[in-house]
Amino acid sequence: MKKLLYIPVNSKPEGISTSKKMGRQFVNSFLAENPDYMIEELDLFNEFIPEINHRLLKGWVELVSGPSYDALSIEDKKAVDKINDLINQFLLADIYVIAAPMWSLSFPYKLKQYIDCIVLNNRLISLTPKEIKGLLDNKDRAMVYIQSAGGIYPKIFTGAFNPGVDYVQDLFKFLGIKRFEKILIQGNDMHPVDKQEEIDRATKDIDKIVKKLKG
Repeated sequence: MKKLLYIPVNSKPEGISTSKKMGRQFVNSFLAENPDYMIEELDLFNEFIPEINHRLLKGWVELVSGPSYDALSIEDKKAVDKINDLINQFLLADIYVIAAPMWSLSFPYKLKQYIDCIVLNNRLISLTPKEIKGLLDNKDRAMVYIQSAGGIYPKIFTGAFNPGVDYVQDLFKFLGIKRFEKILIQGNDMHPVDKQEEIDRATKDIDKIVKKLKG
C-alpha cells in the first residue's frame, strides 16, 4: 500500500487547534478518495524528537555508526536510533501532510527540530566536495502544507512573503518532492463569522487538492 505521513505540529489538542482540525479534515477526505493509502501519524509535540548535537554526528552531517555508535551513552544511542526510525518513516511515505500554526511569522520550533533530524547526508541529501543534492526524486512524492494564523496578514497570505511556507516549499522541492500544495487559513482569533468563512474557503481548497492528488 501507498503511505500518507501526517505530521501535525501544534501543542494544542486537536479539538481547539484550527491547523490540526483542518489537517484531519484533509487526511480523512484524501483517504476516502484513495483507499489504497494507509496513514501514519507523527505528532511532533507528543513524540520524542531528538535534539541534534555533535555527539550524534560525524563529518558531512551524517549519523554516527559502528565503533562511534558503540561508544555513545545509552541516551545518545536512543537518540540515534530514533533519528534512524524517523528518516526511514519519511522515506517510505508517498504523500506528506504537515499541519502547523504560524508562530512568529514562521512555524513552531518542533518542525525545524524534526527537519534537522531527517535531512542528513546519504539519507535525504548527498553532500560531496563538488555538490549538494536531494535524494527524494527516486519516486513520485507530494507534500501538502496546511498553515493557520490567528490574525490577518494580507501581504503575507498573498504569497509575496510567507517565510514558514516558503522555507518548507523550497527545502522539500530541493530534496526532490516536486508536487507541493498549500492551504492557508488566517483570522482564527477574529470574529467567529469571519473565522467560519475562512474555514469554509479552506474546505473548498481541501476538496480541490484531494482531487488534484487523486491516484
